[in-house]
Amino acid sequence: MPTPQHQGIHKRSLLRNDVYESIRDAIVDGTFAPGERLRDPELEAWLGVSRTPIREALLRLERAGLIIAQPGRATIVAPFNPESTLSAQQVVAAMHELAARLAVPDLKNAALESMTAANAKFAAALKNDDVDAALAADDEFHAVFLDACGNDMIPTVLDSALPVVRRVERQRFSSHAARHSVTAHAGIIALAASRDADGAALRTRENWLSLGRSADSKAPGS
Repeated sequence: MPTPQHQGIHKRSLLRNDVYESIRDAIVDGTFAPGERLRDPELEAWLGVSRTPIREALLRLERAGLIIAQPGRATIVAPFNPESTLSAQQVVAAMHELAARLAVPDLKNAALESMTAANAKFAAALKNDDVDAALAADDEFHAVFLDACGNDMIPTVLDSALPVVRRVERQRFSSHAARHSVTAHAGIIALAASRDADGAALRTRENWLSLGRSADSKAPGS
C-alpha cells in the first residue's frame, strides 16, 4: 500500500506526551497544589505550546483523577481523596505483583544486582531526606521486574494509576515512614534470588499496599 500522506504524526505524539508529563509531574511534586486552578493561558506561556495539546493533556489527567474539570467554570487540581488513592494503589500493587510473578522464574543475576544497587540508592536518599532521589531509586528498583516480566500491558496500566499514588508517596518519602521499605526491598530481592516467584510477588504487593497504611494520616488535608 502507498505510504500514508499524513506527516509529523510522531512529532505531534511526542509533543502531547511531553505536555502531559510536564503538567502531571507538576501536580505530583506539588508545584500545582490541590485545589489550585489551572488556566490555559498560563499553561501555554509556561510550556510554550498551543492550547490543543494542553487540552488533550488535561483530558488525560482528568481520566487519571489528577484534575477536576468544571464545565464553564474552571479546571482545578484534584484534592487528595482517600478513596481514589486507595483504588489506584490497589491497581498499582496488583500490576507490580503480576510483574514480579512473571519475572522471577527467569530473572538474571545482573537484574538482582541492579535491584540491590537501586535499594542502596534508595536507602541513601532517604537518609539524606532527598525525596526526588528516593522516588527515582524506588522506580529503578521496581522497574527491574517490569522490564523482565514480558508483559507490555502492565506499564500501560501503571501509567494511568501510578501518578495518583505518587502524590501520596511523596509525603511518605519525606517522613520516616518509608524507612521500612528498604527492608521490604531486601526481602523481595532475597525471595527473587531463591526463585520464589509467589513469595516475591506477594511481598511486592504488600510493599505497595503498605503505602496506604503509612500515608493515611500524612496526606495533606487529612
